[in-house]
Amino acid sequence: LQSNGSCIGPVFTEENTGPEEEPMIKIAGNNYLMSPSLPDFHGCSPGWSSAFYGAECFDSEVHSYLKNLGKQKSSESQNIDAKKVELEQLLMMETKNYRKTIKFYQKLLQKERRCKGPETKSVLPKLRRQLQEMKSKVQFLELVKKYVQASQTQMMYAEQWGVESYALPAVIHNGKTDTMDMAPMDESSLLLYYNTEKHQCNNQNGVRVLQAGTPLGLMAYLYSRNAFLEGYVQQFLYTFRYFCTQEEFLQFLLDRISSTLSSANLDPSTSLTKICNRSFYILQAWIEDCYSVDFATNAGLLCTLKEFISSKVASLNGYGEHLLSLLEDASARKNGSADQCSSMDKCEEEGEEGRKTLHSLCKKLSEDVSRKNFYWKLSKGMGPIAQYQRERLHTCSAVLPKPCSFTEAKADEVGPYLLIEYSAQQLCWQLTLLQQEVFLKCHPVHFLNSRALGVKDKCVPVQKAVSAERVSHKVCNLFLSECIQDQYLLQLLRNADSVSTWVAAEIVTCHIAKRQVSLLSKFLLIAKCCYEQRNFATAMQILAGLENLIVRQLPAWKILPAKVAEIMEELKAVEVFLKSDSLCLMEGDRFKTLPTIPSAHVLAMHVQQLETGGFTMTNGAHKWTKLRNIAKVVSQVHAFQENPYTYTPDFKLQSYLRQRITHFKDADISALAADNCANFHQIPAEKHSRKIQDTLRRMKATFQ
Repeated sequence: LQSNGSCIGPVFTEENTGPEEEPMIKIAGNNYLMSPSLPDFHGCSPGWSSAFYGAECFDSEVHSYLKNLGKQKSSESQNIDAKKVELEQLLMMETKNYRKTIKFYQKLLQKERRCKGPETKSVLPKLRRQLQEMKSKVQFLELVKKYVQASQTQMMYAEQWGVESYALPAVIHNGKTDTMDMAPMDESSLLLYYNTEKHQCNNQNGVRVLQAGTPLGLMAYLYSRNAFLEGYVQQFLYTFRYFCTQEEFLQFLLDRISSTLSSANLDPSTSLTKICNRSFYILQAWIEDCYSVDFATNAGLLCTLKEFISSKVASLNGYGEHLLSLLEDASARKNGSADQCSSMDKCEEEGEEGRKTLHSLCKKLSEDVSRKNFYWKLSKGMGPIAQYQRERLHTCSAVLPKPCSFTEAKADEVGPYLLIEYSAQQLCWQLTLLQQEVFLKCHPVHFLNSRALGVKDKCVPVQKAVSAERVSHKVCNLFLSECIQDQYLLQLLRNADSVSTWVAAEIVTCHIAKRQVSLLSKFLLIAKCCYEQRNFATAMQILAGLENLIVRQLPAWKILPAKVAEIMEELKAVEVFLKSDSLCLMEGDRFKTLPTIPSAHVLAMHVQQLETGGFTMTNGAHKWTKLRNIAKVVSQVHAFQENPYTYTPDFKLQSYLRQRITHFKDADISALAADNCANFHQIPAEKHSRKIQDTLRRMKATFQ
């Protein structure tokens, strides 16, 4: 057994191995059956890609490439270990060449900026195309490597305990009879299927695809063969709260374990063994992926699981200790405010450096596309800030009190001036890191059933919409009434509203017209930088602040430079793009290499649109096709969290921004604007006097 992050669950020997040949291992004074060779793998959760791509997670090209790998060296097919070694060598070689080409490309860019010769100008486009091809090849090899790892780890070991679909009714009734291997009941009362022509991941014709099922049927389908490979397990973990509570799902798993655990180690080929083992895999996948939204928020659920493990599982075998250890680790990560993609912290420094280089390269390669309307110079942002700039910024901040020691009054006085001192890209970086801090703590499940939390369209402010007792849960709640829902989404939306209010407040409290124009320009440039860096959350928050009714009527807009004013239209176009398609940010391969933060409100609205309509068919079966689409959309949250931003944090600036945002989060923009004469159109005194005289003259003429 692997004690740290391994996939736990009873693992037995091959079917051709007799009981007398199985090794006995002594743990804590008890004898346990154990497989002689367990792989070193990192968990049972299939991951977001399983929910997003489903059965097409690894397409036929990956299968054929792995099948043919190594055949050029021998007429016979190599074993999986030999294929892994060759694949690692290919990936290392291609990655090394890719990094060398990146460095050469960057040198040519610098040379082209200095001398702008025709030689480098002709080489750059060819080299850029070559880099794109090399990047695609490296990404493909990484996908093949991921498939090999999945095949050797949780998927292979979990799938070997799957049962055929005709035996799923026996999964439900396994505790009632010992005749598990006899003719099963009809499954048509539990699950509905539809047929497809051919599946990409195998050579079978007429593959049945799950269409709908009863709650018991959908839970039983977790035990079917290929449920992990087809993405069903991950999709179920995201969406089961629509048709059953966490307590019901846990009890279903515990019942399967308790009724099969005592006799599961008699014969690995029996259904009892398969059900018991698959139950452990499903339970660990649930804990690994959804601890923060199900167990951390429900003390009763966690207590039930711990009591069951201590009283029944731990007394029979050693897997109870591993489950308890897994729960303790998950609790420690939750209490320590660890993000959902903690595995990123274990990446090697070389891989981290490569991702940074790839990030900067992809940004450069895409800058021509993203700057059609306004050529915004980013020469300072393409590399580290010059030393003289750092000294200038630190000198500027040194004359001010430390942000953490600011009083609210002093922060209100120096706020706009400090924002103008920093460059737009520096502010973009730090705002992105602040936004990433709250985004990494969210979970795909947080975006489900948001109507029950009072989340509505932009026309209704979030603060007014999320108050308790104002929303009718009988009308809006799509989860079962007993289902406990984590409300972290409201924190995300309140944070977004605070940033928008801060943007508007900073502008309307600026008492000098010219400085107000500078501040407007700065926020527009920050928003442009954010969406070019794929931080759509902060970009849309700034846009919401600039679209405030009071802000839009300011005289400063009339004297804003035309090129800067065009950014407002760009931001509106980005907003339309984000609202156009729920999966628009997952198109192509950019989301795999470039960090992304989606707009929480826009994503919640997309999920609400998918939730519109009935979840059940006329016979009462729940529409799995609808639930699968919802799981696919919310899975992008985990996809984006896997690739975080790597900007260098400026803790002083971050602290100051936090304080400014907190200071203005509940501000009344109209009241703040009323105290500032720069927010009103000024009419010259002579012109105003002449208008009054003309009006009096016209009135006098009417009476004559």
